[in-house]
Amino acid sequence: MEEVDRELIRAEQDALKHLSPNNTHEPAPHRTSNEVERIVSASSVSTSSSDVHTPRSRRDTGGMSRIPTSRDLERHPTELSRINTARSQHSATVGRRLRSRESRKPLPAFGAGKPFPPHLPNQEDYVVEFDGPDDPYHAQNWSLKKKLLTAAMLGYTTMTAAFASSIFSAATPYVAKEFGVSSEVGLLGVSLFVVGFATGPTLWAPLSELKGRRLPIVIAMFGFSVFSVACATAKDLQTVLICRFFAGFCGACPLAVVAAVFSDMFNNATRGVAITLFSMAVFTGPLLAPFVGGFIVESYLGWRWTMYLVSIMGWLAFGLDLFFLSETYPPVILIEKAAELRRRTLNWGIHAKQEEIEVDFKELLQKNFTRPMRLLFGEPIVTLLSIYMAFIYGLLYLFLTAYPFVFVGIHHFNAGQSGLAFFGMIIGQLIAGLVVLLDQPSYQRKLAANNGVPIPEWRLPIVIAGGVSFTGGIFWFGWSGYRTDVHWIVPAASGIMTGFGLMGIFLQALNYLVDAYLMFAASAIAGNTFLRSLCGAGFPLFATYMFNGLGIEWAATLLGCVAALLVPIPVIFYMYGHKIRAKSHFAPTPPPMVGSAATSSSSHDKGDEGPVDHAAASNIPRTNVESEKA
Repeated sequence: MEEVDRELIRAEQDALKHLSPNNTHEPAPHRTSNEVERIVSASSVSTSSSDVHTPRSRRDTGGMSRIPTSRDLERHPTELSRINTARSQHSATVGRRLRSRESRKPLPAFGAGKPFPPHLPNQEDYVVEFDGPDDPYHAQNWSLKKKLLTAAMLGYTTMTAAFASSIFSAATPYVAKEFGVSSEVGLLGVSLFVVGFATGPTLWAPLSELKGRRLPIVIAMFGFSVFSVACATAKDLQTVLICRFFAGFCGACPLAVVAAVFSDMFNNATRGVAITLFSMAVFTGPLLAPFVGGFIVESYLGWRWTMYLVSIMGWLAFGLDLFFLSETYPPVILIEKAAELRRRTLNWGIHAKQEEIEVDFKELLQKNFTRPMRLLFGEPIVTLLSIYMAFIYGLLYLFLTAYPFVFVGIHHFNAGQSGLAFFGMIIGQLIAGLVVLLDQPSYQRKLAANNGVPIPEWRLPIVIAGGVSFTGGIFWFGWSGYRTDVHWIVPAASGIMTGFGLMGIFLQALNYLVDAYLMFAASAIAGNTFLRSLCGAGFPLFATYMFNGLGIEWAATLLGCVAALLVPIPVIFYMYGHKIRAKSHFAPTPPPMVGSAATSSSSHDKGDEGPVDHAAASNIPRTNVESEKA
């Protein structure tokens, strides 16, 4: 069994020990998973993250009771949870495992004729922690005003990156004409940007685990702005395409990291709302850009000002993040706290757990490439949902080409007016986000009734409804958009259904992957992001040929039929998902009791065990539990 899982069980048993009636202190009330501070980093999220974390330590810490507190905080559930979370984040960080660095060479001499010094006192005594649930250093204890300003600032940063991905679509005919290439070659400026979205998280996600959230975001927005300026001033096509790729690579950082920042700032009671609003900004960004870019290229400014505008937005985001963004990642906050304590106490031994990390290339490769690919091609849930979401994501960028066929080619709009037709999809996405938000109270009630254990299949009804809506919207768009005698508002209104479907499918399908894979959610989302980004890059390249060859109505019919064939995927998982997950090597088991609480009801009868945190128990992978029993 992995050391990760052994440490998780030890921490859980120790927490139960402190909560037992035999303890002289009052047991703390049981907290369900909607109250536990479980922070999920989003790698790729989209988006998401690093793996959903489980604790591990290089040496046995002796349990939670070793953590000194002035107010018996080791028995406070929020404090226990945050200590557990901080250690789990540390243990799951790339580079924590150093097996590949072990050497069989003899130790070198200490030098200067000195013998090796005696061992230091217990290392854990020098590890800084948060000072209780109300520690002002912790991002979740920031004032509401600071949280909202940070969320707005990062929402703008993320929308800027998403906006840049599609604004170039309005410029492609002019780029192709200026450099004497076909329109498909011009579209590579969009496709390569999305390829950058696919590859960027392999750098930004592990960097956000090692150095915190702020540094990658600031570096990435600087690079994004520089490459956007370079694209605007490029003298040849290859420079345009190369700069678009690297702008996308840097722009992937906020998409991968900002959701994790929200997880750092908001607890489980409010995190769902924050992530939903963040996702709405991510998906409305690409749809706001075409009309802005269309009016720019139709004016005297020319296509280069689409990139100048993006660079101006990027420099503004860079300035806001550089001067006003505070670090939110708890392990890195503790590094700053430890540094201050070392300076003021002159005790060089004080440190944070995160400072013990040395980067290991083998583990970096495993966590950011090998494991996501194993999940993508070896887990039926990840494979089929990724295919579904990749198709939907590809159509999002294909619509950048399809809409001009209808509104420019049939209804004779200019490029700017054609971009305004995307507001139908934006309205649909906002409706889907509102539906997800309205569903939150019902979800919380079901969660509470199930002892705080999330059932992944609760997420799927909205995905199913979104799939039906998306399919209907495609047929509506195709069969109302190819005739001039049908008013333009009719195909534009189809975007309400496609937008609702796109947002409903994406938001809840990603939540389903997180709930289903917990520890390995980041790897599942990373594999998902890789596949869908490839489709997002590839679909626009054949859109022109397909719509010219088949016609608007039959091209839309083909796409609608494929969408209809994919609708049963979430239905199958809704009916049989629990059985599929039971056979998985990565999905967690149904929530077992941990350690000495494994006897379930008998433990309550004996009165020698406290309440069990099912949410923590549900993080244990099936294979590891079975191997522990063996």
